[in-house]
Amino acid sequence: MFICRFRAIVTFLALVCLTAAAAHAQYNPPTTYYNSATGTGATLKSQLQTIVSSMTGINYGNARYSALVTDADPNASGKILLIYNRASVAATWDNGATWNREHIWPVSRLGVGDPSNSTTGVASDQFNLRPANPSINSSRSNSPFGSDNSTGAYGYNGSYYYPGDSDAGDVARAQFYMATRYSQLTLVDGSPSGTQMGDLSALLNYHFRDVPDAFEQRRNHAIYGLAGENSPAISNAYAQKNRNPYVDHPEFVWSVFVDQMNDSSISIQGGTSTGGSGSALDLDFGRVLVGAAVPANRSVTLNKAGLDGTYFQVTSTGNVTSSLTGRYNAFRNSTTDSKVVSIGVTGGTATPGLKNGQVTIDNLDITTQGGSGVGANDANDVITTKLSVLDHANPSFSGASDVNHLTYDFGTVAQGSAAPVFRFDLFNLGANSGFTAGLDLDGVSGAGNGAAFSTTLASFTALAAANSNNFSASLSTSTLGAFSATYTLNFSDENLPGAAALAPLTLSLTGMVAAATQSADFNNDGMVDGADFLVWQRGFGGAGGATDGDANGDGLINESDLMIWKGQAGAATAVATTVPEPQALVLAVFIAAAFAWPHRRVIRGAVR
Repeated sequence: MFICRFRAIVTFLALVCLTAAAAHAQYNPPTTYYNSATGTGATLKSQLQTIVSSMTGINYGNARYSALVTDADPNASGKILLIYNRASVAATWDNGATWNREHIWPVSRLGVGDPSNSTTGVASDQFNLRPANPSINSSRSNSPFGSDNSTGAYGYNGSYYYPGDSDAGDVARAQFYMATRYSQLTLVDGSPSGTQMGDLSALLNYHFRDVPDAFEQRRNHAIYGLAGENSPAISNAYAQKNRNPYVDHPEFVWSVFVDQMNDSSISIQGGTSTGGSGSALDLDFGRVLVGAAVPANRSVTLNKAGLDGTYFQVTSTGNVTSSLTGRYNAFRNSTTDSKVVSIGVTGGTATPGLKNGQVTIDNLDITTQGGSGVGANDANDVITTKLSVLDHANPSFSGASDVNHLTYDFGTVAQGSAAPVFRFDLFNLGANSGFTAGLDLDGVSGAGNGAAFSTTLASFTALAAANSNNFSASLSTSTLGAFSATYTLNFSDENLPGAAALAPLTLSLTGMVAAATQSADFNNDGMVDGADFLVWQRGFGGAGGATDGDANGDGLINESDLMIWKGQAGAATAVATTVPEPQALVLAVFIAAAFAWPHRRVIRGAVR
């Protein structure tokens, strides 16, 4: 199929003016132009005949000059495109040497004589006239078009003439127009006679196989010569001021020329049924980081069940693109069919958020008598797309604010005492709810007196935003001295397209391990006395702390702690003492037993 691409302003004799913005525009009719076309079958044909009969006929001679506008080559100023071979030739009329006027519905089958330049009416209708190479025009003569499955270049296929792939659909729609506009003209299957033309079955196949391209749509609008819906008028001094309804609404063809039982039904391959033969498919393009490349397009197959041809409309909303758009899409006739559509995401990845969209496929056939789920009863099919664009993860020591450095001092602890523990959390701050990447802790490196500390830090992946992992650090009390160490925590986004290394966090630990201090001031009242002994006595044999009777901090409450009490008894402060000699230990144990032994008071006097 020849595809016209309008590029810039094409001007010929100040009659053709196309802007780059209109290069790919649809040449729509006014919104009210087909308001009265509400029926089907013969009723619809009659309604369309009334609509298109409102026209300004020009004579056959002036049609030569209208072709300079209607058939202008969009890519070559001052040239026109010829039918059948789509050759681009000089537009200047040179008395038929370079090009002449081809009647698609031959003059001999119009029911009128050969036209003169002053002739108006059916013989000068511009929808039936196309500039053509004189020898090709002569060769085609008045032959009907066919056969059903002809493809390739123009030429004869038996007794039928094939217009060529580029013009097959254009010829079919011109003949549909003529058979609608003029009551004396009819289309038939097989070989025509009199004012008939055909072959109708072949024309139907051409119509669904070769949809109206930009050239044909523009030609239709140029013959009209007036403004349409969002379609500026194309200046044409020889405008006919009517339109070909089968270019504007190709879905009318089946109802007008076949029957009211089109059996087409469209579905999305791999989709789920939504009732009425409708289907739905969800395409999740996944999750990427801001700034990442947009994921590649996905290919989706649309299938048509049923043998009848149909046109369908593709409408896109939201952040989605479709390789098929608009109403000029068709499935072929006389066969089941399928088409592959490329679906993509728009909107870029510069900002986080959900990029979603929807592509709706609407079977445009207007017939309703084919049964449930076919033709006009075929429910829409919907492709829903989404792409999640995520902000970068953000590691922090706090869940309330962005804290990148954490320092903890264990203070001074006694040698041999239980190792002190510091607990802390690592957070992934979630600035964009639902659209922040997970956090990976890739590794930890330390510097300083690392042997004095231990941590539970370990690599993790995909910590969700607004969540945290808990860790701890401790100071070893086995060695005397002052210690410090700094840990660098290296992070990155979770493993998604666009993931990046993130700024590290630093954890600084300090602490001092001093010689253990022996104190028997168990109640911390500043004196070592009998009250402290009672504390030791109550805790004897247990495993407590300094306030439970453990004077030497070894985690046990025993005779060694009593000896320290004995050595410090009567002192005003708790200081380190020497451990008593063995004989003193025996004495201390005896004293302790004496204090601990319950006494009975003896009351002397009269016996009662």
